[in-house]
Amino acid sequence: MSSVTKEAVLEQLAGVSHPAIGGDIVSKNMISDIFIADDKVYFSITVPAALAQKLEPLRMAAEQAVTSITGVKGAMVALTAEKKPGATDSPQGNGTPPRAPAGEPGKQPAPAKPGVPGVASIIAVASGKGGVGKSTTAVNLALGLQSIGLKVGILDADIYGPSMPRLLNVTGRPEEVGGRMLKPKEAYGLKVMSMGFLVAEDTPMIWRGPMVVSALTQMLREVDWGTLDVIVVDMPPGTGDAQLTLAQKVPLAGAVIVSTPQDLALIDARKGLNMFKKVDVPLLGLIENMSYFQCPSCGERSDIFGHGGARDEAEKINVPFLGAVPLHMDIRENSDAGTPVVVSQPDGPHARIYREMATKVRDQIFESQAALDTAAPRIVFE
Repeated sequence: MSSVTKEAVLEQLAGVSHPAIGGDIVSKNMISDIFIADDKVYFSITVPAALAQKLEPLRMAAEQAVTSITGVKGAMVALTAEKKPGATDSPQGNGTPPRAPAGEPGKQPAPAKPGVPGVASIIAVASGKGGVGKSTTAVNLALGLQSIGLKVGILDADIYGPSMPRLLNVTGRPEEVGGRMLKPKEAYGLKVMSMGFLVAEDTPMIWRGPMVVSALTQMLREVDWGTLDVIVVDMPPGTGDAQLTLAQKVPLAGAVIVSTPQDLALIDARKGLNMFKKVDVPLLGLIENMSYFQCPSCGERSDIFGHGGARDEAEKINVPFLGAVPLHMDIRENSDAGTPVVVSQPDGPHARIYREMATKVRDQIFESQAALDTAAPRIVFE
C-alpha cells in the first residue's frame, strides 16, 4: 500500500501555475485522475492544443513538485492537448491551410522521428486482436535474433496486460541511472523493459490514451538501453492510440504482424497491416501462429484453426510470409514457465522455426538500411 495520497499530490500541485493559463492547474481543473502505484505518481494535465508546446515547462514543474513530496519515488506526467471540433493545426487559428499529407504534390517532408541513442533499429510485433500468441511470438523472435548474432532488447508496450515478466521469468524494479533514466532488466541476454516491472502484477492500469502514450514514450526513451542492434516492441493488440502513436513517433524499421489462420483473426490482422501502411512503416512480414496442432502422443496433425490462411493473405497483399508456428505443448509450457523454447530447447524444431523467421527479419532490416545508405548523397572533396 502506497504511503502517498492523492490529497497530498493535489495540495502540492496547487502551487503549480503558468501565466498562459491564468491560475494554478488544480483550480483550473486541468488534472486528470491521479494514479499511485508503488509510491510512483501518474497523471496528465489537459491544456489547449494551441499552447501545448509552450506549456512543456508547466509539465516539468508539475513533475518536480510531485517528486519533492516525501515518499514519492517518481512521477510520470503527460500533457494532454485537446482540440475543439473544426480546429486546425495553426496555433493562431487564422485559417492557414494544413500541410499536404505525405506522398501528395507540394507536400513538405515529414520531420524526422527521433531515434533512441545507441539503438540501430526498432521493429514492432503487432496483431489486430488479442489471443493470437503475439507476445510469445515477440519474445521468441527476439531470442531468435539474438541467437543469430544480434544485440537485442525487448520493450513490452502492452500497458494494460504486460507479459514479459512472466514470459522471461524476470521481476523486480529497474534501477535508476543518473536521476531520470532507468536501467533495463536482463533475461537470457535480452535487455527488457515492461510496465510489469513498475507496478504489481494484480494492479489494474485504469488509464486513458494520453497516459498510456506517455508511459510508452518514457519506457522507450528514458531507458538506458546501451548499444543494441534492434529493439523488438511487443505492441498492444488492436489499432488504438498506443499503436498509432508509436508508429507515428518512433522510427520503426518495420512491423511484423501475427495472426492465426482463421478468417476472423485475418480480418483483424488486415487492419493492423493497413494501419502501418498508412503511416509509412515497412511491413516485414506476416506470421501464422497456432498454424496446426500435432498430437504429441500419436503424431496426428489437426488444423484446429484452419491452415494456410496467413500465407494466402500475405501472397494476396504482396507481404512476405515469415513462417508458420504450430500449436504445441512445448511452446505453451515453456512460455508459462518463463523459459522460451528458443533458449530452453535451442536444438528443437520450434526454436528452428523462430530462428528462420528471425533471419528473414534481419535480412530485410539490413537490406532496407543498405538501400538508404546507397541513396544518401555523398560529399566528395577533390
